[in-house]
Amino acid sequence: MTALTDHAKNLLARALVGRQPSLPVAVWVALGSGGTDAAGLTGEPAAASGYVRQPASFTGSGPQRNAAPVRFAFTTSVGTLSHVGLFDAVSGGNALAWSELGTPATLTAAGTITIPAESLTVLAD
Repeated sequence: MTALTDHAKNLLARALVGRQPSLPVAVWVALGSGGTDAAGLTGEPAAASGYVRQPASFTGSGPQRNAAPVRFAFTTSVGTLSHVGLFDAVSGGNALAWSELGTPATLTAAGTITIPAESLTVLAD
């Protein structure tokens, strides 16, 4: 995930010049159908589908990778989800980064989507 949002780019720029921005203390992984640097992830499923952003912790000395699987459970069909994003809040909040999924996930009924441990990589490039 190398596409930082404009918000994250601004946080990094302030940090680099010693302006001490308020950095996120936790991150949540989200799924959606698109994304842009300005908006971050777009097209998140409706909460009525059972969807909720999932907390994640990361590890690594360079590129950061999710330490544990990230599992999304759905109570109904959500169609195709093709993108993943990071936010600084479980709902609302600021988008931090986004990327296309390696393989889009399609749910035509209730089910789960799991991002395996170590497969979500965050790299500021």
